[in-house]
Amino acid sequence: MARKNPYRPFDPDPAQMAHVPAISGNTINGLGESAFRRPDMVYWAPEPDDIPHGEMQRYFYIQSAKEPAFAQARAARTVATDFDLPQVAETPAALSQETWAAGLNQFIDQGLCDMVGVAEMSPDWVYSGRHVPQKRIVMLGVQHEYDEIAKAPKAAAGLEVVAQYQRAAVAAMRVAEWIRQQGWDAQPLTGPMTGAVAMIPPALACGFGELGKHGSVINPDFGASFRLSAVLTDAPFAVTPQQDHGIEGFCQNCRICEDACPPIAIAPDKQTVRGAEKWYVDFDKCLPFFNETHGCAICITVCPWSRPGVGLNLAAKLAARAERLEEAE
Repeated sequence: MARKNPYRPFDPDPAQMAHVPAISGNTINGLGESAFRRPDMVYWAPEPDDIPHGEMQRYFYIQSAKEPAFAQARAARTVATDFDLPQVAETPAALSQETWAAGLNQFIDQGLCDMVGVAEMSPDWVYSGRHVPQKRIVMLGVQHEYDEIAKAPKAAAGLEVVAQYQRAAVAAMRVAEWIRQQGWDAQPLTGPMTGAVAMIPPALACGFGELGKHGSVINPDFGASFRLSAVLTDAPFAVTPQQDHGIEGFCQNCRICEDACPPIAIAPDKQTVRGAEKWYVDFDKCLPFFNETHGCAICITVCPWSRPGVGLNLAAKLAARAERLEEAE
């Protein structure tokens, strides 16, 4: 039996709800659509006026501005990422695949990020009306400090998110800098306003993990407790393979994030979204609580995979179970 949720019932701020647009965010996301189409940007627009939920996005920042620590954290991020990328070196480096891979892994060794992967860029991941000419996308992941993100939905968790977005942004800038020094163009994408690309699909494609019931990527090492940035490039990196750890099946039988979600936005079963069956979080239910709690993050912190030391054990058990089932066939 689920424990009583201390955040239910949730009554959103009328001042925020006055900004709800006529069109549903679920409609923008393609919920219930049986045919594939490219995604439309629903939130985190570089220019809020470009999206129907732009005023709600502004509300989010107005709310966080009430906490001085957020202004300080965002100012620190601006300073940390305020440097010009170098010009692309004249002669493209002809490196072995092993050398390219080692070059990316150095950023993990230096502590700039915790995960690196590469995927062939797909137009399916590009928001409608945008264009990405590069052939590859380098994905970067940075882990949250669990003790801080576990304070969700308090402001401390939101500050931890800002801190890790800063770390991810710096990592993307440094990776882009290094690629340019090798003679290949590179453009960093930093969150949460990445502009042209939906970040979760390439994170799945490059092996970072699987989509969880709460709508975030779950990685066996870090759970859902990490943030993403990326670099677009034509540099000839080898792609890193997609991974299957049995996480999607685990989510089917788990209700922890469902029960913990204050606005009851997490569905028990997969939904049809732009022609694909996938886990989906009700945007219209989620957003008001998200906006009023500095980004919430309850679902990723209660996820069993996010607890330190738990994910790898779960992955090992699921792998052993899959092996037994295969042997029994």
